[in-house]
Amino acid sequence: MNRDLNIKLISRVLGGLLLIEAAFLLTPIAVALMYGETEMIRYYLFTMLIALVLGLSGIAAGWKAESTVGKREGAVIVTSTWLLYTLIGSLPFWMSGFIPDFTDAFFETLSGFTTTGTSILNNIESLPYNLLFWRSMTHWIGGLGIVVIFLAILPMIGGAGYQLFTSESTTPTREKILPKINQTAKILLYVYVVLTLLCALALLLAGMNGFDALNHALSTISTGGFSTKQLSIAYFQSPAIEYVIIFFMFFSGVNFTLYYFLVKFNFDKIIKNEELKYYIIVLVVAAVIIFLSHIDYNNSSGFRDFEKSFRSSLFIVTSCITSTGLCTEDYTLWNSFTWVVMLVLMISGASTYSTSGGIKISRVVLIVKFCYYEFKKLVHPNAIIPVKFNGQIVKDEMMMRILAFTMIYTLIIVIGTFVLSLSGLGFIESMSGMITCMSDVGLGLGQLGPTHSFSEIPVFSKWFLAFVMIVGRLEVYSVLLLFTPEFWKK
Repeated sequence: MNRDLNIKLISRVLGGLLLIEAAFLLTPIAVALMYGETEMIRYYLFTMLIALVLGLSGIAAGWKAESTVGKREGAVIVTSTWLLYTLIGSLPFWMSGFIPDFTDAFFETLSGFTTTGTSILNNIESLPYNLLFWRSMTHWIGGLGIVVIFLAILPMIGGAGYQLFTSESTTPTREKILPKINQTAKILLYVYVVLTLLCALALLLAGMNGFDALNHALSTISTGGFSTKQLSIAYFQSPAIEYVIIFFMFFSGVNFTLYYFLVKFNFDKIIKNEELKYYIIVLVVAAVIIFLSHIDYNNSSGFRDFEKSFRSSLFIVTSCITSTGLCTEDYTLWNSFTWVVMLVLMISGASTYSTSGGIKISRVVLIVKFCYYEFKKLVHPNAIIPVKFNGQIVKDEMMMRILAFTMIYTLIIVIGTFVLSLSGLGFIESMSGMITCMSDVGLGLGQLGPTHSFSEIPVFSKWFLAFVMIVGRLEVYSVLLLFTPEFWKK
């Protein structure tokens, strides 16, 4: 029997989430004090005040709420959270005048929280240190998931947290590491923090200064893509830095639960994980393909500089498949074949329970297996060939959900490409813009390439792509459910 939405609990959870955002706003204040940018502090204090008032009001309104969270409450909470976080998080950019247009400020902030990495900025270095840090921090907050961080820090709704956990990320391989979901969230957060600290240290040792190292660690581990430099990683002209980022991008695309098994010396779980195996295979094969595409068949000298070609190929492939979006050179100057490979990788994504976007490798593998077995059934109609993943049979119901998800995901990209084309963007820009925002990657083609920004696209396109970023980050269902009449029926 359907029931009314648990409005009180929704208010209470949203209130708690806003208190966490208020706490995170202390970090750019600390950076402002460190670099003598005290004139910026008032903007953060005002923003914190708004977050605190709304947060405490929400908690007060839902003080005696029943801890019952269904699919509807989960969808409302996670979608509202990302919108509220973006609205509040955009205020320092907008009020300070560094991004004077509110549409641009909202787009930039949402691109941060969703770890998309698309930017409207044409001179990133002109931003003060505190805004650069807050920009990177939005990546880090959104990378693991706002709700996951909330469940790890403030487990205020008990067992109902599992519905929130799955509303923020729908995956075909749901596996609780520990019996309680808040304990699982804590493990994921610990892994996230440790990877971030290790990445910052490695970048520091590779030659970055402390500020850039920390910012790029926040951006890399969250697979976000914001850089403190307009030229992204190309600015540093350092092979050591590029290899460090490749290394940590790759491990950020791995299922975080595997790190827990690694610490517990449960190597059998890691070795038998099919998603990890296919993630590595796809990444290596794609890197080799792009590497070979650098051969100039009209020139007897053949390859460009061998090591540089290998490094740039591996970097862009890892950046695409993990949806990070950092780059080391202008890939739009490469042949168009490499663009196709890049777009496929963007749609595919990396592992479930990682910080990457896209459809996810596990879904891709299951769909390929399903199609292969269907062909085998045409030859052997009486054969019963179940689809297996990690040694377990995937039920038909789950397989249908995966197929439906992939069809909806693809359909959104196709329809969105038409919409953007009607708004005035070219076909290459429309298609790559949809893929990059739906998969939360940040790498575009044409006038959306690495030497350009999203600043010149129409206002309608910015708001439309902002909506697409949320749909992609919350993996379609949690957002689109809100637009169905049945969702609001009692």
